[in-house]
Amino acid sequence: MRNGASNVSVWVVVGGQFGSEGKGKVSAIITLQEKIDLCIRCGGPNSGHSFEGRDGKMVLLRQLPTGFVRPETRLLIPAGGLLDLDVLRSEIESLALDADRVGIDRNAMVITSDDREHERRLAMSERLSSTLCGVGSAVARRALRTGDVDLAASAATSYSWLRPFLTDVSAEANSALDNGKKVLIEGTQGSGLSLYHSSHYPKATSRDTNAAGFVSEVGLSPRLISEIVLVFRTFPIRVAGAQAGPLREELTWEQLREESHSPVPLHEYTSVTHKLRRLGRFDWGGAATAVQLNRPTRIAVNFLDYIDFKNRSAPKWAALTSKAKDFVATLERACATRALYLGTGPRLLDNVQPAAANGTPGFIEQNCGCPVGYATEPDRRVSELREGSNGHTI
Repeated sequence: MRNGASNVSVWVVVGGQFGSEGKGKVSAIITLQEKIDLCIRCGGPNSGHSFEGRDGKMVLLRQLPTGFVRPETRLLIPAGGLLDLDVLRSEIESLALDADRVGIDRNAMVITSDDREHERRLAMSERLSSTLCGVGSAVARRALRTGDVDLAASAATSYSWLRPFLTDVSAEANSALDNGKKVLIEGTQGSGLSLYHSSHYPKATSRDTNAAGFVSEVGLSPRLISEIVLVFRTFPIRVAGAQAGPLREELTWEQLREESHSPVPLHEYTSVTHKLRRLGRFDWGGAATAVQLNRPTRIAVNFLDYIDFKNRSAPKWAALTSKAKDFVATLERACATRALYLGTGPRLLDNVQPAAANGTPGFIEQNCGCPVGYATEPDRRVSELREGSNGHTI
């Protein structure tokens, strides 16, 4: 057994803002590059992970991990996961997967139509911009331990198609690690939506959305974590409606188009409810909180093309604009860690990968010929972020 040994490989991918940072895309790329053996997606169907695949088709998943892009990778939903059986079955069938590829923990919670109706009666959409997927109601029922709770194992007695997929995800993951295999945990939503740590309760989701919470949902020891990747986007979003919670320095999509010099209209819609997202400027104080809660070993930054459309599909660091480079360098210094991945568009191939995750020099050193001068003390990096990283803005 390996207890926190250096050769254990457990990656945890976490959103650094309010969701839609591109965690699914980053998880897919890490899965391919690191040849991840088990990819485990936390959370439930109230968030979607999407990217444009190599064939030009948009991929949207609400239950399964994006690690499906690697045929050898096993895809798991843990005991802390929440299941919409219709959505789950649709994704399994659309991707032509079988029980050799997919495993559902016996203790994962099944969402019912009553959960969705309960959230409607509570006016959760009007009060909190909830997706009304039933996740919050299901979590509440499980916590209350009422007699109507249906876990995957009991649900499989009524849904025969589910039976072959049942497994013990904690046991699988621990066994895989003990045998030298690699595990990736794909977090959902964003750190700023944590039920426990959000600064804007009750404008939050129904679970913790930080690395520690995700590892607990899976059933792994925190000592086994080798990499925590905190994913940011250049302009954070929140779901439609002021009732969803505050967003620093909101701007319109028309303003962003003008600032980025985009030749085409820019807009984003929520994956589940298909409502126009709200958009804000980068919040350094919020990023500081996410760093403090997750202590990332790497960061990833998406939507560099929103800083300037010239960055769209840039193939390498040298092709990025100076403003994009400056933003990434500032964020790296403030987070005291290197960027693993830079997203420059919606496609899986739209990325700049500045350094391998094996301790090689960071991309700023490699491409600029100068050290970054990281702040090495955790208290200092959090302080820099809270102070707005010396006034840097985009």
